[in-house]
Parts: sequence; C-alpha cells; structure tokens
Amino acid sequence: MKKYRLFKLAALLLIFSCSSNQNKTAALTTNKATDSTSDQTQTGNAQPANTDQQTTSGASGCNEALWKHVYDPTRLQVLDKCQVVTGVIEESNADPDGDQHMLLKLDKGQKDLLTKKNKKKKQGDLVVEVVCVNNITRKRAMGACTGYTNNITLPAVGDHVRVTGSYVIDSHNGWAEIHPVSRIEKMK
Repeated sequence: MKKYRLFKLAALLLIFSCSSNQNKTAALTTNKATDSTSDQTQTGNAQPANTDQQTTSGASGCNEALWKHVYDPTRLQVLDKCQVVTGVIEESNADPDGDQHMLLKLDKGQKDLLTKKNKKKKQGDLVVEVVCVNNITRKRAMGACTGYTNNITLPAVGDHVRVTGSYVIDSHNGWAEIHPVSRIEKMK
C-alpha cells in the first residue's frame, strides 16, 4: 500500500511539473514504477485541468477538450498529457461506450511505454482509443458523447500510423493506452 501511495504521489507531481520537453522522460520513469505496481487495483483522478478549453495543447496537437467525452475518466491515470507514438494497427473493435478500441504494435524504440499487462493481455501492443466514433450501447456511457461527433478517420488493420493523444494507465485493467486520441495520421 505504501508503494502505491508513493507511485500515486509521484504520478501527480509529474503531471503538474513536467514541461513539454520533459514529458517523454517523465512518462518513461513513471511507467517503470507502474510496472511494479500494475497488478494492484488503482484509482485516481486522471482528468487534466482546463477540460473546458477547446484548444490544443502546444504544438503537439493534443485536444484537452476531448476529456469531456471520455467515459469514466477517473479510471485513467495520466502519465503524459500529450504523447506521440508510431506503429501498425493489429486489431480494431467498437466498444459499447462509443470508443474505437485498437491495438498498436509499436515501432522500435517505444517498448518502454508498455506495462506488464500490455505484454500479457494485449500481445505486447499498446491500446489506442478514439472516443465518440461509434454508437453507444452501454447505458452508463450514454452522456459521454452528447453533442459531439469525433471526425477522426479510423485506420484499417495493417495501417502504419502516427497516433497523438494522452498516454495513460487504465487502472481497471493495468495496461497502458493512448486515450483519448487527438489525431491519427497514416504513414507511408
């Protein structure tokens, strides 16, 4: 329990103190701590500050307003408000909460973004979730997308892509995700 409290405090400090140039280093450091605690049930307030802003954060292109459309954002622990990853889409499915749930086989040099749960439960892939692109069938999630339709073009399985969004740990499952996704670009 003491380890978990230290991890939670460290994660919160990183969220508020990291500049955009330090985000990748902070995420990597925090992710290593997460690997040792990812099997524990974790909760936390993952919603970034200023979610009412309709602007993107910095030159990186992350849209903080998307957090208003994340179903149960408290389950997501933010390690980096805006992360860019590249890889190949290996799986893509519609979730009952309206999100498109994809598995991304990361390109070389990014494996440190994965947790033990990604390796064990997601075949070593990073989970990528685009909010509000599908019909919502889960009653509890009905309000998440009210008044919003996501215009991100979903990639096909096998596409090599660059994904931009918040790098989080899903505390209900213990795996790392890019959620919500702000942008997906198909690479050549």
